[in-house]
Amino acid sequence: MKYKIDLLTALLLLLTTTAFTQKIASRGKLFIIGGGARTTGLMKTLMTTAQLKKEDYVVVLPMASEAGDTAYYYIKEDLRPVCSNTIANLNFTKETVNDKLWLDSVHKAKLIFITGGDQSRFMDIILHTPVHDAILGAFAKGATIAGSSAGAAMMSKEMITGNEYSGDSVKPGSFRKLQYDLVETKEGLGFLKTAVIDQHFIARSRYNRLLSVLAAFPGFDCIGIDESTAIIVNGKKITVTGEGQVVRLTLNTTGKMTAKKTGLIKLRKVQLNILTAGDEFLLK
Repeated sequence: MKYKIDLLTALLLLLTTTAFTQKIASRGKLFIIGGGARTTGLMKTLMTTAQLKKEDYVVVLPMASEAGDTAYYYIKEDLRPVCSNTIANLNFTKETVNDKLWLDSVHKAKLIFITGGDQSRFMDIILHTPVHDAILGAFAKGATIAGSSAGAAMMSKEMITGNEYSGDSVKPGSFRKLQYDLVETKEGLGFLKTAVIDQHFIARSRYNRLLSVLAAFPGFDCIGIDESTAIIVNGKKITVTGEGQVVRLTLNTTGKMTAKKTGLIKLRKVQLNILTAGDEFLLK
């Protein structure tokens, strides 16, 4: 009798483990572009990553842009030379976040592309709505989620908004200081729990901003992606692709120091890696 119980327990454990493994294997990938020109080579790599079948389709979510139809047009123009699949434009508003037909289309998409613009504008529309759930659900089923510029920043749970704190106010940031609690962050899509993404990184020299974020989140990977460059996220594995560079900032937390009286950041043991196409690393 005991043997039968043990055998049943082992069988249940095997089934549970197999189901868990399949669930992990079915998770999708992220294709995060730092902005700028989306070259044909970069789009080909996106298609290789997404592995679309003939019956699959692409959904473009342009809500970060005030001119959603224009944003959709340019993404479609970049995709069309390398993609023969249907490319749909779903420009949700706060009034349409419960549209069942559109939500079903998002949930079943194999590639979702989030355009540039203002990441806060996008998240203000979809955060914790059925649209947000549909994006996460598509990813859980194996879809590739791509984003460029603002669409890159919102991949993190802790999302850089582009604003900085100045006294008691918040304003568009110039980030001319290395100061504690300088950078405004809000909740993003949440795909990356322990990493923050910055975009147009080298072209716009955003080191001050990302170093300030590193001081606020010392246990995170802080990743700056330059223009015409992307990272492919597959689980914890990151692969760099494209024409430019990716900067990765990490901190040995035993070396973290801050001078809070003046607000100026003091950091020791910061590790900086500058990476190009083909380089790989693992997220923390």
